[in-house]
Amino acid sequence: MRHELVRFGGMLHENGFVAATDGNLSVRLDDGRVMITPTGFSKGMMDAKDMVVVDLAGKKLKGSHNASSEAEMHLAIYQERRDVNAVVHAHPCTATAFACSGIALEEPICAEVVMTLGKIPLAPYATTGTPELTTNIRPFIRDHQAILLANHGVVTYAEDLLSAYLKMEAVEHFAKVTLAARQVGAPQVLNDMQLEALELARQRYVNRRPAKGAQTAVPLGFSLSQLARRN
Repeated sequence: MRHELVRFGGMLHENGFVAATDGNLSVRLDDGRVMITPTGFSKGMMDAKDMVVVDLAGKKLKGSHNASSEAEMHLAIYQERRDVNAVVHAHPCTATAFACSGIALEEPICAEVVMTLGKIPLAPYATTGTPELTTNIRPFIRDHQAILLANHGVVTYAEDLLSAYLKMEAVEHFAKVTLAARQVGAPQVLNDMQLEALELARQRYVNRRPAKGAQTAVPLGFSLSQLARRN
């Protein structure tokens, strides 16, 4: 797992999702502990030995460095979602621009996003590394797979590190598509019938997948009774 954190941290850096010492990644270990990236390190310059192990209360159990200052946010996600084993936090440019503009990515305009991510809500601003940050994201954790952090960045989570990383890629790609669609004209929102068909297709896909690494069945947030659309 140490090497996987190094690998995906490097990918965040290479793809421009983080700069300087931004971002953090973690994985839940088999014994319930959490391995997380250290504070103050470029994600492109980490070594396996730099990783820190903490318990679910945040107490450091192993490592020569301090855990990320945003470890509490990771732990809150693990506490709320037993199906989650990996968390990725980064600052991808376009998605973060939406977060800094106070705009959630919740319009159902892209079929693939409806099926794989659902709504991406915007959590209220909180100072980085404070308990308020955890408090502000907690209401969104159970019913979403990615969260924009106002004036800050993005956090994604999944059953494994690869899936959590790919969700970060998907969020940034969707942010770029949304921005481009708004520049070209008025984005065309999928209607109720189209959303219902996509939800049925998603359920068929989930049911076909093997148990190991299966996609989470968390609601995608575009239910017909709660559909939020921007006029």
